[in-house]
Amino acid sequence: MFKKYLPYFILLAAGFLLWFVKKHQASSYPKQKNTNTEIVLPAVQPAENFNRNVKNIIYSKHAHCRMDCRHIDETEVKEILATGHINTNKIQEDERGKTYPLEGITHDKQHVRIVFAPKENNTVEVVTCIDLDTDWPCNCK
Repeated sequence: MFKKYLPYFILLAAGFLLWFVKKHQASSYPKQKNTNTEIVLPAVQPAENFNRNVKNIIYSKHAHCRMDCRHIDETEVKEILATGHINTNKIQEDERGKTYPLEGITHDKQHVRIVFAPKENNTVEVVTCIDLDTDWPCNCK
């Protein structure tokens, strides 16, 4: 009797093994939080003297590295500069000047915070980019 059902047991064990390996297989992408809620932020809010209509955007080496790690491109940076909400709790000032963190949702549904530092001649520098929902692996300093 046992010999009659042996191929079925082997097939069942192989199926279970395949399911187990697929279920516990490591991925190179980080696990994302399951958020089914839409985050709605106001488009533009005036904050102090921050100018959103700049001619030039320059990127620090750190910002380029963070953008690469977090899959944020220059169009998304411009989008957040134009429509992002200024997080007034995180505005900082030191001897180099003020930095303004703008937060918003990009066209590819990333909830990001991008820190801008206004410079002379209608220019702004991108200091860093942060994905607020996903913790991407990154080796930037």
